[in-house]
Amino acid sequence: MKLGFVSAILPELPLAEVLAFAAREHFHAVELMCWPSGKAERRFAGVTHIDVANLSTTSASAVHELCNAHGVAISGLGYYPNPLDPDPAVSGTAVEHLRRVIDAAALLGVGVVNTFVGRDWTRGVDDNWPRFLATWRPLVRHAEERGVRVGIENCPMLFTQDEWPGGKNLATSPAIWRRMFSDIPSEAFGLNYDPSHMVLQQMDPFQPLREFQSRLVHVHAKDVRIQRHRLDDVGVFAHPLQWHQPRIPGHGELDWGRFMGTLRETSYRGPVCIEVEDDTFGRDLAGRQSALRVAGQVLRPFFG
Repeated sequence: MKLGFVSAILPELPLAEVLAFAAREHFHAVELMCWPSGKAERRFAGVTHIDVANLSTTSASAVHELCNAHGVAISGLGYYPNPLDPDPAVSGTAVEHLRRVIDAAALLGVGVVNTFVGRDWTRGVDDNWPRFLATWRPLVRHAEERGVRVGIENCPMLFTQDEWPGGKNLATSPAIWRRMFSDIPSEAFGLNYDPSHMVLQQMDPFQPLREFQSRLVHVHAKDVRIQRHRLDDVGVFAHPLQWHQPRIPGHGELDWGRFMGTLRETSYRGPVCIEVEDDTFGRDLAGRQSALRVAGQVLRPFFG
């Protein structure tokens, strides 16, 4: 396994500086963000460390040269939109760009693309299902044909009023994953597993590692703090940003020794990438880089 981080936390740094920082801090992999150029739709979105729309054989070779020079691997390409948005223009743009990201992963020889399934947040799971199949069967075929595996992150995307009541990502629970993988059984379709989203939903973050080990494509390392005094005040039906706080590993509620030990018991030997959404270190570049350093110090002993 390789310890890395998600490049979304360093949006102002060009690719060369992201890789240089990773090398200095002894990270061995980076998940590189591949959003379309332009205004971000939300925080941590809109980051472009690889412009997949203009990637060529020549520019792909330049990316490889940078990675080799710094001794840092690309764990996967990341793009996290809502491919099932009820607005056809929004969903269509997301699907079209996601295809480009898959093509770029193939050209780069990366082999992994991480994203969301998406969801019409105003409708239930069953009502979303026909559109999910119509959208994702072709996308998974596209990935299969290019030798790329797609890792679906299990984030509910249900934090603020505009995401209420269903959230903007369908793939949030083992029950839904079983149904997904039954209806789309391709080996190119898997999980980018983030245990913090299970803690948020008051679910076991360890057991899914065993059951879905063959579906693990990529792993995110993020923690969460449940603010019990706020939860007691507003209740679980309030928007989660009112009662939970994203934290880096070691600063939240997850037992990382148990998590990494359980992960080692599975067949997964891929990257584990730190994702930072923890404002306690500050929002400026120095604070975000410090968060990565501290999280790295917490997790590095588990990698030997």
